[in-house]
Amino acid sequence: MKPVAIIGGGITGLTAAFYLRQHGIPVRVFEAADRVGGVIQSARHGGYLAEFGPNSILETSPVISGLVRDLGLESRRVYSDAGAENRYVVRDKEPVAIPVSAAGFLTTPLFSVAAKLRVLAEPFIGRAPPGLEESIAQFVQRRLGQEFLDYAIDPLVAGIYAGRPQQLSVSQAFPKLYALEQRYRSLFLGQLLGAPARRRSGEVSKQNAKKFSFDNGLQVLIDGLQAQLKGDIQTAAPVRCLRRLEGEWLVELEAGRPAECRAVLLALPSYRMASLEIATEPAVQVASLGEVYYPPVASVVLGFRREEVAHPLDGFGMLIPEKEGFNILGSLFSSSLFPHRAPPGEVTITSYIGGARQPLLALGAPDVLTELTLKDLATILGARGRPTFQHVAVYRQAIPQYNLGFGKYRALMAEMEEKAPGLFVAGHARDGVSLGDSIVSGHKAAGRIESFLALEQRRGNAQAQAVSA
Repeated sequence: MKPVAIIGGGITGLTAAFYLRQHGIPVRVFEAADRVGGVIQSARHGGYLAEFGPNSILETSPVISGLVRDLGLESRRVYSDAGAENRYVVRDKEPVAIPVSAAGFLTTPLFSVAAKLRVLAEPFIGRAPPGLEESIAQFVQRRLGQEFLDYAIDPLVAGIYAGRPQQLSVSQAFPKLYALEQRYRSLFLGQLLGAPARRRSGEVSKQNAKKFSFDNGLQVLIDGLQAQLKGDIQTAAPVRCLRRLEGEWLVELEAGRPAECRAVLLALPSYRMASLEIATEPAVQVASLGEVYYPPVASVVLGFRREEVAHPLDGFGMLIPEKEGFNILGSLFSSSLFPHRAPPGEVTITSYIGGARQPLLALGAPDVLTELTLKDLATILGARGRPTFQHVAVYRQAIPQYNLGFGKYRALMAEMEEKAPGLFVAGHARDGVSLGDSIVSGHKAAGRIESFLALEQRRGNAQAQAVSA
């Protein structure tokens, strides 16, 4: 039986390949790099553990916990420390805890009295006309006011997308938020009235979802998937062309023999898809996918002696509004979140630089990035002295920006699937940028491919019966 080709060995492609294999469908994973996992990579040096990319997974869907279970990794899963739930936003160069209750909101110094009154008026603001595409900034200014945009949404957008709310589309980047307004007229009413439907679906909001990693970092998840797919993964295998011939696919590599496949899943960044030649009739044009902006982001992991950081680091981390004028977008208090991220008596802090806010900063030399981070951590957290550990990872094209007009790229990916039966698209280029989003996307793609192959099998059987009759 010819396999399904998975182009891209990141978390989306590996998840899809795993579930196809689970259902008896052979696969071949083609990865251009010399390792699978994409941005997910963990490194342990002495008693420190540094993540190159994501630091945790939000358990927003049963699919995510199901993958951990199906891989037999439940005993290695580690949930975040219950005492590290505070989230901070920097205001006036000081970290201020984000309120988690109505009473906390009314008393927090994060927002002025005028801003609080403006937010309380949200249920009385009308919905936008259907079909109007607003930026996140326009949406929030209209519904919640400028100060809430500056000190809540702007840092949140930097933390999720490394983006800017003036550029991101609310309907594309935060579709559930957009849908709440369209359906319920109010975000607050939508949260209340939509709760029963969320409970029935089994989904949990990202605000309330549990965070987890593994005993040796997120690399454990990649290693678990790779172990299940051994023999089906080909690294250092960039794909040059996909050619559809007589209902099947020929995957042509830049070097080596082509592979004949029954279907193809593209689990690639937009700019990688744009560089592919897809030879089908009718033709599929993908060059415009190269227009999607992926700003550079640098991850800077620093270790300190506990006594050399004044802040208690009693939380998830901190986000930094653009108007505060710092170099870093925000920081995770990594050793507070999960155990064994630093030796006894030490702490690790993971900070991010660049994104759409200051893209050129992320491309600096590692020593420069370290010094920029140290300067900001000294001011905000009272970190002093030289770091006892440092690890810098730079991604020149990090996170796709679902900016205004992004809908046309999603439409193009849907058109690709429609024009070329057996071709599927999944991953952060289309289905959300979080690690959890990518896992769910891979799982759903496996289901779509399985349904397609079953339909093709039934058609083939029917044709065979008609010929024999």
